[in-house]
Amino acid sequence: MAGSTFGNIFRITTWGESHGKALGVVIDGCPAGLSLSEEDIQPYLDRRKPGQTSISTPRKESDQVEILSGVFQGKTTGTPISLMVPNTSQKSSDYSQIASCYRPGHGDYTFDAKYGFRDYTGGGRSSGRETIGRVAAGAIAMKILNQMGIYVTAYTKSIGPISADMACFDREASLKTATCMPDYNADRLALAYLEECMKRKDSSGGVIECIADGLPAGIGDPVFEKLDANLAKALMSIGAVKAVEIGDGIEVSNATGSHNNDAFRSVNGKITKKTNHAGGILGGISDGSRLIVRAHIKPTPSIFSPQETVNQNMENIEIAIKGRHDPVIVPRAVVVVEAMTALTLLDECMLNMTARLSYLTDFYQK
Repeated sequence: MAGSTFGNIFRITTWGESHGKALGVVIDGCPAGLSLSEEDIQPYLDRRKPGQTSISTPRKESDQVEILSGVFQGKTTGTPISLMVPNTSQKSSDYSQIASCYRPGHGDYTFDAKYGFRDYTGGGRSSGRETIGRVAAGAIAMKILNQMGIYVTAYTKSIGPISADMACFDREASLKTATCMPDYNADRLALAYLEECMKRKDSSGGVIECIADGLPAGIGDPVFEKLDANLAKALMSIGAVKAVEIGDGIEVSNATGSHNNDAFRSVNGKITKKTNHAGGILGGISDGSRLIVRAHIKPTPSIFSPQETVNQNMENIEIAIKGRHDPVIVPRAVVVVEAMTALTLLDECMLNMTARLSYLTDFYQK
């Protein structure tokens, strides 16, 4: 299977299945000398692990990470870093009913069409648990970015029809609320909405917004390696994401040029913008203002209501999904969006060191 590796210089390869013995990631390209321990990574994994709220799957997993290689005496060595998280709460019997049929909204049929075989227990590689490796690697990327003065933050912008009021933005709220919304009142309304969804044996989608502060101008390349294109690819690689927006996103299709263009100003010898409709990217290259990206998440496809499908014998049947599933994917995907954004930005910053001759000569002529 191709497609499990991401990045150019800071390069990660995730491995493992939802109901296998473990999942993890191998990170190549992490510089030597970074102070790193399991304690640096675990808080990020804790944000995505199941069984923490009434709106996440009741599957109980500690998701404890173990560093297997690439760290000596508390610092990275520059060699590949291997991280592992054991699976401890598999219930493969929950999936026996769908061994010979295809769940609507899942990758069951397309995996069969491609490989002629699939791991039906928990979805295998297409399970949301695959993102464990992304989050673990993203935690390392964020630690490096923070030392560079770049800070990445993601939160739930909306769930179903309920949107967070950005005038009430509270970063701590996004880390404490069950929905990961940065607005306590919106969290309360969203929980009530999700309760109604669960009563109807249904699920909901939503929007995750991610911002990056401190990103300098000049990161990203034109044409095929645009920063926004690579961010879109990174976020679209997350299983539940169906659309990605940068800045004003789809609203630009109804805007005029006079409104959409961000006016430039010179302030204390630095070029800034009066507005940020572009979301921090112009011509595929960062412009030094706040990066703003949004990921639109589909409703959880595993719902308990009866659904029409077919089995491997081409018979039309009806199924009602059993097992342990989230009524909404959004809150647990927030840290995944944060991680993929951080991984993309760090890799782009590393690539940028080859953009000018002076970057090389200034360093090696010291």
